[in-house]
Amino acid sequence: MPRSQRRLPTVERVSWPPRVVMRKAAGLRTLEAALIRSGLGPVAGVDEAGRGPSAGPLVVAACMLAPKAHDALAGLDDSKKLTEATREALYPVITRLALAWHVVVIPAWEIDAIGIHVANLEGMRRAVAGLGRTPGYVLTDGFRVPGIPCPSLPVVGGDATAACIAAASVLAKVTRDRMMVELDHRLPGYGFAAHKGYNTPEHNAALQQLGPCVEHRRSWRNVREHEPQGAVGRPVRHEVVATSGTVIVDQVTSNRLATDALHTR
Repeated sequence: MPRSQRRLPTVERVSWPPRVVMRKAAGLRTLEAALIRSGLGPVAGVDEAGRGPSAGPLVVAACMLAPKAHDALAGLDDSKKLTEATREALYPVITRLALAWHVVVIPAWEIDAIGIHVANLEGMRRAVAGLGRTPGYVLTDGFRVPGIPCPSLPVVGGDATAACIAAASVLAKVTRDRMMVELDHRLPGYGFAAHKGYNTPEHNAALQQLGPCVEHRRSWRNVREHEPQGAVGRPVRHEVVATSGTVIVDQVTSNRLATDALHTR
């Protein structure tokens, strides 16, 4: 056959990345189910608690749920929409059913040293790294997190959209609330158990009367305004209470090292 009459083989065009039909799934599992059907599972979610308060740590959690939804986790939602009792009831269920989970605690002094946004990004990277297994995909709440060693996607309002992010938000919120209750016992007068370090009128009144404590963030303006003149440094040692017990964190002003509260499964 003359070369001019030869037909080139037909090449089927394949789009990349492959398109997956989004089928609505129960229990905030729609996005995760689509990723798993694409071969990108298991999917981990990452969220934090404590960006806004002027006292206490930032707590970041990563959680990897099993591909199959569990009825016991049907009540998962944005932790801020759940009651404290519901969050406490979900916490042991999440830790029992999750494929892996990890919680990182970033203390106030480290937030002051690197800034809250950088601390949040660093906490998310540490939380994913601490899972003990590499996820196929990571969903983060709200913004992109560079440096995660696998594909990731920021999801606006993710804690009300993806079950794995909602689970992470519950782990972070419950861990931080428990820590703030314990801080209220060790540092009475500030009302940490009630307001959890947020800038409520009661907290601001206590801050004005008592001045900042070791758990206050000096990079917050309302804290700096009440710092006694000539006050430098912080106590060398204090306790950070985590869900699994008490972790002693040495804080030497000239050579501070971050310590995570490790919770892996």
